[in-house]
Amino acid sequence: MTVKIDYKKCCWKNGKCSSCGCEGKCKGCVEACPVDAIKRGKKVIIDASKCIECGACVSACKHGAISLN
Repeated sequence: MTVKIDYKKCCWKNGKCSSCGCEGKCKGCVEACPVDAIKRGKKVIIDASKCIECGACVSACKHGAISLN
């Protein structure tokens, strides 16, 4: 399985939250990842070499932007 991000649904765009105005104080996918495999930059990136495919990020994403395939 692999973790995929649907960037059309993702709230993090161009280095900032575009939906709730949290100003980067999110409690979402990045914070839910137990192995720090997800980072925010201009967009959310998943490091596949660190990801353990636990699904914590999928559950934490309020926008349904992350899935396990």
